[in-house]
Amino acid sequence: MGTIKLTPRLSKDAYSEMKRAYKSYAKALPGLKKIGISSVLLRKIIGSLEVGCGVVLTLVPGRPKDVANFLLLLVMLAVLFFHQLVGDPLKRYAHALVFGILLTCRLLIARQSDDRPEREDTREELQINDQERNKVKQS
Repeated sequence: MGTIKLTPRLSKDAYSEMKRAYKSYAKALPGLKKIGISSVLLRKIIGSLEVGCGVVLTLVPGRPKDVANFLLLLVMLAVLFFHQLVGDPLKRYAHALVFGILLTCRLLIARQSDDRPEREDTREELQINDQERNKVKQS
């Protein structure tokens, strides 16, 4: 979706629809105009973040992947906010909602796997302590 926001090469119809949608988002948020963010700049910022975070999620392991996941989740929340602000029907933003849920699940799973090695270390220490107690009892 980020590529469609940036260039009409994939689909001219989808690109023109994105341009139209972002014009309505910019109209609904007059504060953006005051700080110098036009609908074109907003569309390009969000599209670039989507493409950049997507590349990092795909190619880079470790902590940068989690940061990209979090940034993309924030972008999805902003997009959902824009859709709600202009009163779009659910079918117009269902893809962003589902993708946001998937990003949240991925972030939670990644977070759980970060905590897991500490628990395994603790289990191993407990087993060693139990074995040492058994040795003391036997002698």
